[in-house]
Amino acid sequence: MTTQPARPERSGPETASVMDVSPFKPSLVKAVFRDVTPMHVSRSAAWAAASVTRTVLTEIIDGARRAAAEEARKKLIPRDLLSAIDRNIELQVGDKWYDHSPTFRGLTGVLYDAEGVIVPSRKRSRSRKPSAVVGAHRFEAGVKKLLRSQGATAVPAMVRDLDGIASVFLTDLARDAAMVVREGGVKRFGTVTLTMSGEPTPPPFLEDSLRALSTRRGDGRTIGRDDILAATTIQLFGGNLRQRALTEAREATQNTSAG
Repeated sequence: MTTQPARPERSGPETASVMDVSPFKPSLVKAVFRDVTPMHVSRSAAWAAASVTRTVLTEIIDGARRAAAEEARKKLIPRDLLSAIDRNIELQVGDKWYDHSPTFRGLTGVLYDAEGVIVPSRKRSRSRKPSAVVGAHRFEAGVKKLLRSQGATAVPAMVRDLDGIASVFLTDLARDAAMVVREGGVKRFGTVTLTMSGEPTPPPFLEDSLRALSTRRGDGRTIGRDDILAATTIQLFGGNLRQRALTEAREATQNTSAG
């Protein structure tokens, strides 16, 4: 039997260290962006968007794990997701998913008609172009990989909610990145410091860094890494989560090419 030669180690964004940064493949990210904009998405932008999405989902899973641990459970259930979001306002992302998931019915409010009968929740759009909600199942493999990397397991309903949140968040990130390109930078953003009672105030953002994202350079047809970083400042509140998302996205794209 002939021995197969060892495969050479890959360099660049395909290395294991960068794969650990995000379980969401750049090809999937670009597919989501194509649903939103005809603009070209650079490789570094795709990796940055994947990294930001991974950071957000990791924080949500971590909060849910803590909620489950308080009840001596290892498997995550939708109630843990609600607890995580309730305890940390920074995790209130992908909220367009809330109308489509029974888990969030209590957050969005139950509507009643004049006779006191519950009004059914809004149905999925039947648009020919896939929406973030319809395409949420595309994230299942990445969500499961992320759960495994965090040493967590979750019931199918919880996985579906994480799918939906990831899909809607990334779609909103794509829309904001396209807006940044069209408008030549972030025209509307600010910094909000969020702290919990009894916790120390986190260190402030580097204002020069954020100010640099308020204007952009480059052509008006390509979404680049900095456009994703600028969109992140729009999508995430000022606080530890946004700072970590920006930092990890920069680290994840250090060795990627611009194309």
